[in-house]
Amino acid sequence: MTEEQNIQTPIIELNGVTKEYSSKKNFLSKGETNIIALNNISLAIQKKEIFGLVGQSGSGKTTIGRLLVKLEEPTKGIIKLNGKPTNKLKGKALKHYRSKVQMIFQDPYQSLNPHLSIAETIIEPLVVNKIGNALTRRDKVLETLEIAGLSPGEDFFHRYPHQLSGGQRQRVAVARAIILDPDFIVADEPTSMLDATIAIQLFQLLLDIRKKFKMTFLFITHNLAAARYLCDRIAVIHNGVIVETGSADKVIKDPQHPYTKKLILAQPGFNFKN
Repeated sequence: MTEEQNIQTPIIELNGVTKEYSSKKNFLSKGETNIIALNNISLAIQKKEIFGLVGQSGSGKTTIGRLLVKLEEPTKGIIKLNGKPTNKLKGKALKHYRSKVQMIFQDPYQSLNPHLSIAETIIEPLVVNKIGNALTRRDKVLETLEIAGLSPGEDFFHRYPHQLSGGQRQRVAVARAIILDPDFIVADEPTSMLDATIAIQLFQLLLDIRKKFKMTFLFITHNLAAARYLCDRIAVIHNGVIVETGSADKVIKDPQHPYTKKLILAQPGFNFKN
């Protein structure tokens, strides 16, 4: 593979990905029914971009995130990281993949273990992956806290989640996600539980991290205004199907699909003529 070809290889590819779930039997049902959460999804996310996946609740966007971080496997189709198929990874290969692909969850109140200190929460991935020793791990955690905007890091090192605000907890979640220097991060509605001012600060943090570490993000959201602010490109998903893809400005200023237009019109004070 030439250098030019390597540059053009997407960091993440989904080729014909379908995800089906079997509904549980009950006394009214006569058999199992397959529920199609994703139907033949194909996407390519380029290195160092922030790619937005926009849709309403139940559209399938979080399912894509869970597939990418290997919490689930696709029913059909192929997922690639840097051009290499990742389906059904096991053992060391799966562990390595998870060190390269991290996730920031929606709810900072539930994604952090209340029984672990902030230091213990962030240091855990280093311990699991046997990176460094006690001293270097401490230094890495302090450095990462500073990067995440929790400064000075010493002030947060021994605190517990209940001692932090919602915005600070989400910054801890960001610090945990970047501690292993991953290539790709799935951010699943990371600001939906934060007020607008704090959300803007978190957006800027993600932009700074992308610039400083050349990381790539999938930003999952129902909010087109947030996607327009943060993302380079957007895909709109509806009922498990991608209905529109393009640059953030183009999709929002000149939407082509009726569902995209409905999303825009449903957002107060926001329309596609802006």
